[in-house]
Amino acid sequence: MNFDFSDDQKFLRDEARKFLEAQCTSAHVRAVLDDDAMSHNDEVWQKIVEMGWLGAAIPEEFGGLGLGMLELCVIAEELGRVLAPVPFGSSAFFFAEAIKLAGTDEQKAELLPKVADGSIVGCLATTEGPGSLSASSVQATVKKGKLSGTKLPVTDGDIATHAIVLAKEGSGIELYVVALDQDTVSRKSLKTIEPTRSHAEMKFDGASAMRMAPHEGNGMEVLDKIMNRAAVLLAFEQLGGASRCLEMATEYAKERHAFGRPIGGNQAIKHKLADIYVKNEVARSNAYYGAWALSTDATELPEAAAAARVAASEAFWFASKENIQTHGGMGFTWEVDCHLYYRRAKLLAVQAGSPAVWKEKLVRALEHKNAA
Repeated sequence: MNFDFSDDQKFLRDEARKFLEAQCTSAHVRAVLDDDAMSHNDEVWQKIVEMGWLGAAIPEEFGGLGLGMLELCVIAEELGRVLAPVPFGSSAFFFAEAIKLAGTDEQKAELLPKVADGSIVGCLATTEGPGSLSASSVQATVKKGKLSGTKLPVTDGDIATHAIVLAKEGSGIELYVVALDQDTVSRKSLKTIEPTRSHAEMKFDGASAMRMAPHEGNGMEVLDKIMNRAAVLLAFEQLGGASRCLEMATEYAKERHAFGRPIGGNQAIKHKLADIYVKNEVARSNAYYGAWALSTDATELPEAAAAARVAASEAFWFASKENIQTHGGMGFTWEVDCHLYYRRAKLLAVQAGSPAVWKEKLVRALEHKNAA
């Protein structure tokens, strides 16, 4: 079994890296961070749209490139390397994958082409405040096709045009597609540790909602499948950030001299870099396993997704922290980019569920596997 990417996929990775290093620099990221009025970098977003990456995993019949999930994993890793301040993940990892997995034929035909060409920016609205998401925590309701309730925090919710919302209908829970340009929808931006990925509070007051393919009230089970798919893609985004942190720390350790020699010659620094490398490689192994399970729709996907998510969250957080420490006093300053990666690491670690949630999912998946 070959867990490596093909030559074509590696070529895509190399070209995506060249493009993003030129078109999505630290200056583009900081432009969003320094301007409270900016929710994302629209210049970078439009260039990514033109590249067609949003349609990488969308079938050609729905206006996409029809490449596959492995290609989307490759793109996710490169976007993570540059901390792309765009709503790509919300549209491609969550919204599009949810429509592909659980949308009706009509919803697929109407929405997926618009995701692929960038005319729709999608998001996923599930949580309603602090704490783990569960069936009992869902208070939003739908009656006669009208949605009422509050969702927060919603990643990219302030710039999205459409949302997939988890809500109760009768005694069951379902997923609904909601156009956000309605008067019955209000949004308020929320402040987080990572302003380059915007978040919002959404309030629905009788908003028109289209139910996705009925699942007999088992919307939580469908959402879990969507999250497993998104978890693998998020793991690659985290892996890209972790890899870049190791590169930054290594480059600085070679350039910075103290007492007439590079600081990388000190054993303490060597140990830091080695520890980052080990955690990154563990994360990469798990991410590749997740990519295989995702691309083949394997029964091991719940286990593989949880393992990838846990390992990638740990690797990115550790790499971003140790990158700051390797830079010493410089690493704590606003001028150096270390804090940008630390911010993103902390944010991605809790998006779509915290590491504790995914550790619990991993345990349940392994228990189920062993009991079979």
